[in-house]
Amino acid sequence: MKQATTHEGQLEFLKKIEGQVRGIQKMIEEKRYCVDIVTQIHSIIGALHRVEDQIFKKHIDGCVVGALKGKSENEKQKKINEVVELISRFRKAF
Repeated sequence: MKQATTHEGQLEFLKKIEGQVRGIQKMIEEKRYCVDIVTQIHSIIGALHRVEDQIFKKHIDGCVVGALKGKSENEKQKKINEVVELISRFRKAF
């Protein structure tokens, strides 16, 4: 039986990021210094990367490992292709 992978642990971090985004909106409304705004944006990007890393790791540790241990060659190949495609998309983003 396939175990569901949950990401509830990341909700706390996402709520903090949400607060940071609201903070940037306020900074813009208050016409704060551009460098301060860009610094906060960079902080949010870093936080999102950390959440992304944790969710991706959990996917590898749970979903992918589970498929590789399973008997279905089709499911194994599907998960391998999925990871390769995701990494390819990450590379194109930069």
